[in-house]
Amino acid sequence: MRGSKEEGPSAGVPVLRRDPYEVLCVSRDSSDQEIKTAYRKLALKYHPDKNVSNPEASELFKEVAYSYSILSDPEKRRHYDTAGFEALETEGMDMEIDLSNLGTVNTMFAALFSKLGVPIKTTISANVLEEALSGTVTVRPLPIGTSVTGKVEKQCAHFFSVTISDEQAEAGVVVRVTSAAQSKFKLLYFERDENGGYGLALQEDSEKAGKVTSAGMYFLHFQVYRMDSTLNALAMAKDPEAAFFKRLEGLQPCEVSELNAGTHIFAVYGDNFFKPATYTIEALCAKTYEDTTHKLKDIEAQILRKRNELRLFETEYRKALAQYQEVTNRYSQEKQSVDELLKQRDNIHSSFTATISSTSNGSAQFSNGSSSKYPGEDFKSASPGEDGSSNSKDKSSKKKWFNINMKGSEKK
Repeated sequence: MRGSKEEGPSAGVPVLRRDPYEVLCVSRDSSDQEIKTAYRKLALKYHPDKNVSNPEASELFKEVAYSYSILSDPEKRRHYDTAGFEALETEGMDMEIDLSNLGTVNTMFAALFSKLGVPIKTTISANVLEEALSGTVTVRPLPIGTSVTGKVEKQCAHFFSVTISDEQAEAGVVVRVTSAAQSKFKLLYFERDENGGYGLALQEDSEKAGKVTSAGMYFLHFQVYRMDSTLNALAMAKDPEAAFFKRLEGLQPCEVSELNAGTHIFAVYGDNFFKPATYTIEALCAKTYEDTTHKLKDIEAQILRKRNELRLFETEYRKALAQYQEVTNRYSQEKQSVDELLKQRDNIHSSFTATISSTSNGSAQFSNGSSSKYPGEDFKSASPGEDGSSNSKDKSSKKKWFNINMKGSEKK
């Protein structure tokens, strides 16, 4: 048996968590239908309205609902089967909160985090699920081919009945909800219980699409997928580069792909933090949208192929990225090495240059490892005419010779 204790309280989640299979009294190889049937029986058994004098029934009801939320989701069930509750916490799948049980301050913090882009999953109020199971909700008709506009209070739901003929069931049915005010809401699909109540079978959270928020359910006789955007947001938080490869991993197959002729129950659940949600719900027959239906089927197949291609490409990309990082690291090292060698070379070149220094008596002295005077300095100092006495003697001799010549000429 797997079990663990929570470190902190969480709305709608028991403090001591038992093995979901044990709680629902099913085996590990039970089918989805067997799990759903077991859940409905236990939910009715422990319903608070039927156990007013038994205060433990409410806690058991929450435990049953929590266990079903794990085993009814294929991805959650796979993670739990692999590594227990720890796997759910690691993947961020245990972050659903019931806004109806939060105080004003906690709700404000949740709204702030949501606005900042933190993925916060909200669960449906237990009161709404209890009323649906007891069959005490008000249901309004929604004819095929029509739309209804309304405003639903936060953590409340408006229920609608859609009656489908054999021809419409064979062609396929689409139910869509949009909000021009970009309200947050959930589109819910309930199956009628044998005791007269309604059990939750599908839910779609609204997503922003252009200037509106929208959610849709497509019962078109082929597998349609819903996108869990929180998985991609969590992947981006852990590794922004990996977010691209995880983008299509949020695709989850819808459990119901077709509806039989008869009356089916849908609901719009207000998921805003503080204010009501405005919406428009419509039910359509796919017969008038044959081309669109074929395009959707083709696109779903292409996306699945692309998801498989990305899984293979991620391995190739990671390998190439590792090689690129190795090469760029070597590039930086080689560049640093070349710069250092050239710097040393320049220093060696500069050592071959003579430097000039001044002596204390003002004369210049060159140094290249030995000292010397200007070339030819000794020769210049020994030459005649460098001082005054030498010049005077030379002039006297010339003058005397001149006088002798003059005297000789006068005698003649």
